[in-house]
Amino acid sequence: MNNTIKFSIDSKNSGKRLDIFLRENIRNLTRSYIKKLIENKNVKLNNSNQLSPSTKVKNKDSVTINIVQNNESEILPKKIKLDIVYEDSDILIVNKPKGMVVHPGAGNSENTLVNALLYKYKNKLSDINGSLRPGIVHRIDKETSGLLVIAKNNFAHSNLGEQFSKHSIKRKYICLSWGVIRPLKGKIITLITRDKKNRQLMTVSDISGKKAITNYKTLKVFNLKDIPKISLIECELETGRTHQIRVHLKYKGISLLGDKQYGKKNIKFKKINNEFFEKLNRLSGQALHAQTLEFEHPKTKKWVSFNSKLPEGFKNILNFLENLSS
Repeated sequence: MNNTIKFSIDSKNSGKRLDIFLRENIRNLTRSYIKKLIENKNVKLNNSNQLSPSTKVKNKDSVTINIVQNNESEILPKKIKLDIVYEDSDILIVNKPKGMVVHPGAGNSENTLVNALLYKYKNKLSDINGSLRPGIVHRIDKETSGLLVIAKNNFAHSNLGEQFSKHSIKRKYICLSWGVIRPLKGKIITLITRDKKNRQLMTVSDISGKKAITNYKTLKVFNLKDIPKISLIECELETGRTHQIRVHLKYKGISLLGDKQYGKKNIKFKKINNEFFEKLNRLSGQALHAQTLEFEHPKTKKWVSFNSKLPEGFKNILNFLENLSS
């Protein structure tokens, strides 16, 4: 079902960007969703849909927006255990395990986080992003573990979406990498775009893509006998681009343990600690965990902070390295 809304621009709103005007006047939609509607030609300005989000509106202009409710196939609820860190009437904080896809897509329709959410919460989730993504405000990669905030209603979703757009939400990840990043602490600022050779991967570009900012600091470097140098790194995101941390670390010349997409292929060791090698082989996915999530609560306006424990494989390797170095 589609919902059409019409506006007449007055002198007070003349000169505003189209996406900002619509965001201010349709409170249950996020700016990113409005941007998609504009780019998909679901918004008309004086009967023209050849628009961009930055198009300026003028006094006496007529704006029509067609809010499209996605007509996707039904997603089946599935009983899957959820690690719930926090819950109230507006939000839900989930610690997503490695190997779980956030929402259904090509080849993944039954065992996603969304399937689990629908089983437990049914229709008590926001529907701003359509039936494939109820409650989903942001994502993390399939083989990355860690914290996600889920919106239980459209008010919370819209508010959180604005915080993500303004980059005011704090997200800290912890990871284990091969080698040492130089300098040990810093800020990476690049453009990130699709890799031309492999569309499933992202890459740093000098000329195109979306701006990506990662703050990082090396917490410890493990320089141990019969084990290549390994760094424990904390990354704090200012932006949330696809595969951002993994792409930025590759750009800096290092890669994560267990990263099959951006890591080194077929690593061969001249000599390796057998116990470490066994733990490395048991590591599922990349050693990357979304450990901390902080933001302003949509309703109470209080600053809230959540932390999560490392997954078993990551923790086993880190504990082993710590014990050897002590």
